Amino acid sequence: MEQFDVLIIGGGAAGLGAGLYSSRAMLKTMVIEKIGFGGQILVTDEIENYPGFPKGIKGPELSRMMEEQTRRFGAELKYEEVVAVEQLDRPLKIVHTSENSYCAKTIIIASGGSHKKLGVPGEEDYSGKGVSYCAICDANFFRGEEVIVVGGGDAALDEGSYLTGIVEKVTVIHRRDQLRASKILQERALANPKMDLLLNHVVEEFRGTDLMDRVLTKNLKTGKSYEFPATGAFIYIGFIPNSGFLKGVLPTDDLGHINSDIQMRTSIPGIFVCGDVRTHSERQLGSAVGDGITAALAAYHYISGD
Repeated sequence: MEQFDVLIIGGGAAGLGAGLYSSRAMLKTMVIEKIGFGGQILVTDEIENYPGFPKGIKGPELSRMMEEQTRRFGAELKYEEVVAVEQLDRPLKIVHTSENSYCAKTIIIASGGSHKKLGVPGEEDYSGKGVSYCAICDANFFRGEEVIVVGGGDAALDEGSYLTGIVEKVTVIHRRDQLRASKILQERALANPKMDLLLNHVVEEFRGTDLMDRVLTKNLKTGKSYEFPATGAFIYIGFIPNSGFLKGVLPTDDLGHINSDIQMRTSIPGIFVCGDVRTHSERQLGSAVGDGITAALAAYHYISGD
């Protein structure tokens, strides 16, 4: 069984930040990621709020640069899915993936979160046939068509803005009478002639034949339900922490976020957590990188016996 000083579960911004710092500290490091290095930034079109890029940068490009920098200092990056962990209270902890098993002196959990689903009829049936959770991945399938975005936060408006560069029209559907997104994104949405807002509404069902072509919406003020034409639906209503593989192993809050202190230490010595999967995360790119750096430094001190 191959042994590492630091094994990082998750290759998003937090995991790559941790991998960069731990490998530069000459610790044998591996980052395990099941989908794509970069995490959420990999599927974000434009990033404007990360220091060092005054004109902004495309998410996939920043992901590539972060991955390249982490590899440069010797971290090993692998595409595998972690399915279980054990012996966390021992000097060498064990991580099982769908393909291999590894042992490590320390583990940094940076597994992020998954898109929350609406849970309404037709959502699963039309997933990949009109229903999507990634505008940058699927927008081109709807070129010149009319689509909806469900949600009222930064992700919904940011991805909705990206969609307007490709589709004919974007209607943002939000259950409340006010959006939760930052003011600058709200201002851009209101100024965009290809974006409409449908507040106080919810989606009750996705409908169509082979492909989705309409949604059943409900006006929460009047109680009236009606069909709304749309060939695509992009859902951004939040995230669920990817901590299921740790159920019963580490304390979490009611939503599944893992508890930690300000040094990213969990209740088990040698186990650290960072990024969106931890409690009280700001769920921002900059804070995720900072979390990862803090976790890596804490792991270094743990191994050094400081």
